[in-house]
This record gives sequence, structure tokens and C-alpha cells, in this order.
Amino acid sequence: MNISIDAMGGDHAPKAQVEAAQKAIQSFPELKITLVGNEEEIKKHMTNDKRMTILHTTEKIEDTDQPTTAVRRKKDSSMVLAVREVKEGRADACISAGNTGALMTAGLLHVGRIKGIDRPALSPMLPTLDGKGFLLLDVGANMDAKPEHLQQYAIIGKTYMEMVRNVANPRVGLLNVGTEDGKGNELTKAAFPLLKSSDINFVGNVEARDLLSGVADVVVCDGFSGNLVLKSVEGTAGTLFSLLKKELTSSFVNKLAAGVLKSSFKEIKSQLSYSEYGGAGLYGLKAPVIKAHGSSDATAVFHAIRQAKEMVDHQVVTIIKNEVAKVEEKV
Repeated sequence: MNISIDAMGGDHAPKAQVEAAQKAIQSFPELKITLVGNEEEIKKHMTNDKRMTILHTTEKIEDTDQPTTAVRRKKDSSMVLAVREVKEGRADACISAGNTGALMTAGLLHVGRIKGIDRPALSPMLPTLDGKGFLLLDVGANMDAKPEHLQQYAIIGKTYMEMVRNVANPRVGLLNVGTEDGKGNELTKAAFPLLKSSDINFVGNVEARDLLSGVADVVVCDGFSGNLVLKSVEGTAGTLFSLLKKELTSSFVNKLAAGVLKSSFKEIKSQLSYSEYGGAGLYGLKAPVIKAHGSSDATAVFHAIRQAKEMVDHQVVTIIKNEVAKVEEKV
């Protein structure tokens, strides 16, 4: 198995990507990795090149670039070349922590959609109190959605949670403003009966306030709503830890208490961290394409590599394709 990595995307590139790749090579004996980017910069952080190849390029897509224009004009950028490794069969999956819109565009143009999937979804795992996490889709790939798109997201999420996260019969919820049947806007009202009649464990409408409590294993919504939830969770977590730090360092007594509770705070922070879950998958494409968080460190990139490997191992794309085909046959 070979995974291509955009080594130049993200805040800590290429150091985080190189360190993560070297750890992955040690952890997974059957794995090969292609690092795409500036060879000189990559080699500064490389201590072992076993089963690792560098595809050299000095061009990269910036976060400020307009996605579609950048993908079309910067054909030799590290991101586009990493995706093309998948398209041309030299890699089984690819990962980037770079420009989200550009990666989505590159995935659609070069990898392509699974037949029956109208719009691929950007889908991260978010933390829950029990540590198991839940899959939220979509969080911004498509700001507008149709009811059948949410049905497709539900099938994608169910398959991913079963095959990669080993969750038996995952609970699928529809993000809404209330839990009662018939709640919501035109989209959720129309999506509800579609989800209810699908071959999934649909638990009905779920509210945003209950997501981190683990009310569902998969939560589907349009990209606009999902992005608001994602940014709210990230912002709230960051603010809470800032407030705690400020309070716990405000006096000598509080500093002593903080010292005693230091390990507990580290455990809480670990439970709320995205890094252990990998990246956000661009699900619905013909091959695994993983969007790592822009601020990913080596740990986060490593788990994105693990995530991509497991998707290939369990043939998640093929299973999603088959499940979507079953729905089309019923229709």
C-alpha cells in the first residue's frame, strides 16, 4: 500500500509530515509513503528514508489562493501532484493539511465521485464524553444540500463507522433544532422520511447541544450548519482552556492546585483533541482523500495516515459504492 502526502500543506509543514511519515513506516510494515514537496526542505527533517519516496516540486497552493483557480493553474503544486498519484494508480490514498477548498476541487477533478454520490462530504470525527467520538458530515464541502444528499451522507457515515471505527450498527442522527418528528426547515423535514426508510439505524432528530454527549455515532446535516457546529466546538474548547489557564495561574494557591490536577487536565485536553481522530475525510470520492487540520502536528498527521490506511484495508470506498447502488436500485 502506498499513501501520498502533500508535505508542504499546513502550519507545521514539512516537519510534521516527515515525522509522521517516519513513525507510520515503523508502525505499519506493509506501508510505503510518497512525500510530495520541496526535497531540500523535506530532507532537513528526515532521519530515515526506508520505504519513503520524495516527489520533488517547489510549487505549493497557499491558504489564500482561490481553490478552483489554484488547482487549474498550479498543476505542479505539492497538493495536486499528491492527488494525481492516486488518480494515476501509484498511490491508494492521499493526505493534505493544506487549502480545504483546493483539496476538494483536486479530489473532484482528478479522483472523481463514486457513481450515485451527488456531492462528496467533508467529514471529521469530533470528540464525545465517552471518548468514542462521532462523525459529522457535511462540514463545508457543500453549503447547500438536498434531502437525498443527506441520505447519501448517512450511508457513507454508517459504512465508515462500521468498517474503520468498528462501531456495530452505528446510530445515525439528523441535526435539527428539536428532537420531535416534523421539526426543522424544508430540508430536514424532507430528509427525515428518507432517512427513516433507509437501511440504517436512524435515531431521529438530534440537537447540537447533545452532540458531545454521544447522542449519535453519525450526524448528518448541510455544510453550512455543519461548519457552524465544527467552529463552535473548536472555539468553545479553546476558550474554556484559556479561561482555565488564566484562573489557575491567577494566584499562588491556584498554581499549587493546578500542579496537583495537571495530569487530570492533560487527560481532559486529550479527550477533546482532534489529533487522535485523524483528519476529515472527503467521502464520496473514488479513493480515500483525507484533509488533515491546518494546524496538525506530527501526531495528528500520523493518525490521518492510519485513518487512510484503514480505509484502504477495509475497502471502505468499494462498500460505500455498493451501498449507494442498493439505494438506487430501490428507487
